[in-house]
Amino acid sequence: MPRFVLIGLCEPPSADQQAQFDEWFVDQHIEDTAKCPNFIRGSVFKLSGPHLDGETVSGYLSLYEVEAPSYEEAERVLNEWQDNPDAWKGRKRHLATAEKFGAMPLTVKGSGWYELIKSFEGPKATA
Repeated sequence: MPRFVLIGLCEPPSADQQAQFDEWFVDQHIEDTAKCPNFIRGSVFKLSGPHLDGETVSGYLSLYEVEAPSYEEAERVLNEWQDNPDAWKGRKRHLATAEKFGAMPLTVKGSGWYELIKSFEGPKATA
């Protein structure tokens, strides 16, 4: 089965919303979204510094690994699953946290589905 990653470039809307972003996005959203059918893993990374002279466009990167026949199917399953308030234990808490803040404390700078073409393990890979 094909493997995809869904990558999101995101950050808090403002510095004073960092705690809200951490509570909702880092502590709940990543884990909850990773529970979606076909999802293998969900991770979030915080920018530590630039690579070479490259531009950095976001302070955080979310990465979800997914197995699905196509990215369209993965997107369909994810959207239907997230629309279901009873899809997983904790969903109501996730929605309540967003409501507590009045909106999702998140600015998305970009996102997209990428299909795995090749993967190579380095010396630190676990078997």
